[in-house]
Amino acid sequence: MRKLAIAALLTLAAAAFTGPAAAQPQSTELYVLTPGVVYNSGLIDLAKSYTRETGIKVTVKPTGMSRIVNDIKTGTPVADVVALPVAFMDGMEAEGSVVADTRARLGRVYVGLAVRRGQPHPDISTPEKLAAALKASGTVIYSNPATGSMEARIINDMLHRYPVFQGVKSMISLKGEGGEALIEGHGDVALQLICEVLNHPELELVGIVPEELGAYIDTTLAVSKRSPHPAAAKAFVDYLMAPEHVAIWESKGLQRMK
Repeated sequence: MRKLAIAALLTLAAAAFTGPAAAQPQSTELYVLTPGVVYNSGLIDLAKSYTRETGIKVTVKPTGMSRIVNDIKTGTPVADVVALPVAFMDGMEAEGSVVADTRARLGRVYVGLAVRRGQPHPDISTPEKLAAALKASGTVIYSNPATGSMEARIINDMLHRYPVFQGVKSMISLKGEGGEALIEGHGDVALQLICEVLNHPELELVGIVPEELGAYIDTTLAVSKRSPHPAAAKAFVDYLMAPEHVAIWESKGLQRMK
């Protein structure tokens, strides 16, 4: 039944496109560009499942967001599907780099507080409680904004924008993500996208930062305008968005958008 359902998706997608790619979806190979926030939130797992279920090879390349913006226009191999935060995808759509009616609202990944396994989990349910926990914890480590990381900029801006965080002792990691640095013994706690915290068994997630602080990334999917296999690419996007895959995304730290 599962293979029949996926075959139906391919057939429906092919009806929206014309050309050799639509005529022979089973012979295609798909190339996907994604930032780490989506790669670490379940995309690679679902890509492998899709290949097992359909026989269509899916290559997923995690890379920086600014690099994706360039590669989707001129890069090789040519991207079929792209994942990006909303603001980046808005720009891609305005420039005509993605097929507008294939765009799908994927989900939200929050910044969370990570501790080393076995350490206490403070209450961080309000901005005031989060600030108090950070001040009491010692040194808070997070990724380097100078690398162009959207996540690092969001965390850095949060700590400097809101007066409640004045007095928090923070440190920028110069050796990988904040969570990775915490594992290596740098800092006492880390602020990190929760999809990256959950990937490290050495860490435990205390919880997400309060919603009102805006420390999250909303993500989207779309078919590249340059895709040589637009029908197969659209079918893959539909597969990723299928209701039965919500649990996989959410187990990896991405909250699907309703």
